[in-house]
Amino acid sequence: MNLETIVILFAASMVELWMAIPLGFVMELNPLLIAIISAAGAILSGVFVTILGDNLRNRFLKWKYGDEQALEKSQLYKIWNKYGVIGLGLLSPLLFGAPLGAAVGIALGAGKKPLILWMSIGILCWSVCLTLVGFTGLLAFENVT
Repeated sequence: MNLETIVILFAASMVELWMAIPLGFVMELNPLLIAIISAAGAILSGVFVTILGDNLRNRFLKWKYGDEQALEKSQLYKIWNKYGVIGLGLLSPLLFGAPLGAAVGIALGAGKKPLILWMSIGILCWSVCLTLVGFTGLLAFENVT
């Protein structure tokens, strides 16, 4: 294991958690290290997008919906009203990644602190779960072969 490997895994996790964890196993890293580095990269990307917040919100609304009234009529807004920042924070790292989840949260008007908190909790949970699934799968594969 060298610094290049860690940087590659960290950068991959900033883009997509689903990509980073299998990549860590391909690079033959320790599963605990995979979970930690992947979570750290995904959290950093979520925080970065959240901090850019207001400018990103305005651009997203204009690009996707034209204005805020059109957003309020969308299916995404209905889901947001049902599950809120907690649901978004827990599910978005798995469904569409931390950066996009943070952008959606900001676009829907989530507060920065709650969004960062729940995104971080979701990222940590999914990092551990996906790493455990990957590790268990590798162990099962080794036992079969």
